[in-house]
Amino acid sequence: MSNDLKTKVQQLKGSNTLNPHPERVTDVLFQKHDFFDSRDLLQVKYEMIRRVQFDGWTVSRAADAFGFSRPSFYHALEAFQEHGLSGLMPNKRGPRQAHKLSPEVLDFVRQQRVVEPTMSSTAITLLIEKQFGISVHPRSIERALVRRKKKHRKDING
Repeated sequence: MSNDLKTKVQQLKGSNTLNPHPERVTDVLFQKHDFFDSRDLLQVKYEMIRRVQFDGWTVSRAADAFGFSRPSFYHALEAFQEHGLSGLMPNKRGPRQAHKLSPEVLDFVRQQRVVEPTMSSTAITLLIEKQFGISVHPRSIERALVRRKKKHRKDING
């Protein structure tokens, strides 16, 4: 693999747009022209949509030629219509927030810190598990408390 190719693959990985299955892209444009890169997920999705919208391909044909399912095509189309090219960017995986630390659980953590200010996050996780039946990592508690302090300071300072 040449250095330019390695760099491009690294950039695609870094932007979360490296197509995990470039071998599934069978569209002739991607086979015959260097401009079209089957590893570039954003370009692949865009061209799939373009084939349907402007070249008159059926959704089934386009989805198959670009290595996607029909539902994936419709998802990409909707995202593109709502957000343009940025809508074709893959979403980051994983939870978007501390989903286990509900307001009720955070209130419990604050109460425990009032009662025993030096109680470790590890000890609090054991109490949370006993009280709520959920397992929380000590670091999640620490991050939530830091976020709360920052938010509290922001509210005070306007």
